[in-house]
Amino acid sequence: MTEPTEKPKPKDPMKGFRGVMSGTLIMEAITVALALPVVNRLGGGISTGTGWTVLAIALVLVVLCGFVKKPWTVPVILGVQVVLIALVFWLPAIAVLGVVFLAIWLWLLWLRKDVARRMAAGTLASQQQPQP
Repeated sequence: MTEPTEKPKPKDPMKGFRGVMSGTLIMEAITVALALPVVNRLGGGISTGTGWTVLAIALVLVVLCGFVKKPWTVPVILGVQVVLIALVFWLPAIAVLGVVFLAIWLWLLWLRKDVARRMAAGTLASQQQPQP
């Protein structure tokens, strides 16, 4: 008697994308936190409003890692980039980080859209049937 063979579940490419989002958030949080010495020297000190803002943004980026499955996360992430860019008047170096990571996030969102399009068309490699 042969047992019925179950087809393996196809891999969810969006699950992998959530990992990329979390990794990017952690890298951005580390980068923003590494700007604290710059804030200390050029921004009036860590205990100023700019210092607390930079620290809060780094913390928000880490916390957002736990919510990457939620549909509201991407707009919040893009909003954080806008806040970083808005700091151009207080600390231009932080605004540069905002511009760089905004470009990275826009590229990642374009990739996600492309994967979703290819997934809907059934052209992803993980969706192809193995050849006997």
